[in-house]
Amino acid sequence: MKMDRRDFLKSMGVGFSSLMLSGRKYSENSISPAHLGRVTAESVSVYSEPSDKDFRNIRFQHYFNEIIHIYDVIESEDGPGYNPFWYRVWGGYMHSAYIQPVRNQLNPILYEFPSTGQLMEVSVPFSRVLKRDRNGVWEDWENPEKRNLYYASTHIVHETVEGPDGEPWYRIHNALLTIDYYTRATHLRKVEDEELKPIHSEVAPELKRIEISIDHQNLKAFERDQVVLESRVSTGQFKPLPDPSMIPWETPKGNHEIFDKRPSVHMGEGTLRVDPDADEYEGVPWVSYVQQRTGVAIHGTFWHNNYGAPMSHGCINMRPEDAKWIYCWSTPYPNDKNPEAYRTPVIIY
Repeated sequence: MKMDRRDFLKSMGVGFSSLMLSGRKYSENSISPAHLGRVTAESVSVYSEPSDKDFRNIRFQHYFNEIIHIYDVIESEDGPGYNPFWYRVWGGYMHSAYIQPVRNQLNPILYEFPSTGQLMEVSVPFSRVLKRDRNGVWEDWENPEKRNLYYASTHIVHETVEGPDGEPWYRIHNALLTIDYYTRATHLRKVEDEELKPIHSEVAPELKRIEISIDHQNLKAFERDQVVLESRVSTGQFKPLPDPSMIPWETPKGNHEIFDKRPSVHMGEGTLRVDPDADEYEGVPWVSYVQQRTGVAIHGTFWHNNYGAPMSHGCINMRPEDAKWIYCWSTPYPNDKNPEAYRTPVIIY
């Protein structure tokens, strides 16, 4: 079924935040207003039809980090898994699972920062990352293709320096790995304090709750019995564990609560120093933790777009804009350090 033309044009001109703050649900088919997409997998096929049932319909491939133009969104029953959405692109159709909707926005440069650093968000499809040795000499990573900062990821910036090209670059400190890395300053935008104000704070916190269905890969945010946000998500994959002491892949069912939040988190094993090919995710945005023992959290995702299918190692993956809304709407609110603050219930079933 093709997306209604008015809905598509609306998605091109109306931002997520304006829809949510008005109390209306956004279209499940909406994409980035800039209608660009970044390939997040090693390769993604372009088909002559929005269907993967016949491999003879494959026309060609797009590869990791290629940027494509998205002309339309198509809902088709002939798609892999539970994600029915395809993108119409030049030459045919690509399934949306590994196409991240992105923008390409350059920004004013900051030269003064709070002592704790400034929260900033990547606003281009991806930004190259470099490091410096003890003598200040610029160095690349052993696997530079994997060391980028990606659109919608968030980072704490501490300083502006002159980069290897003579242009301003930002210094970002990774506390987990205890290293600094650098990227072009124009590629990050400042997250304004206004963006992190509590959403619907006039509603009593005890009237808010979150329900997540693993079967339907769906999250609903309630105020009393009214749904104020509904979104497809990706929960934990169903994988056996070679060692029972390891953290399970499946998202834990049961009654939980949001007990802590972080606007930017490094996720991975922290092995980047010794393994340049490690799957490490710098700047995972808008993290709302729901289980202390395993660190399971609701958070934004930039490495896939396959919402509706299990994809994670226990966490609840959401579009970054959805995760940010949950981050600001649920309690404790951002920056609330009161240990007695009400914690929004999270029911997973």
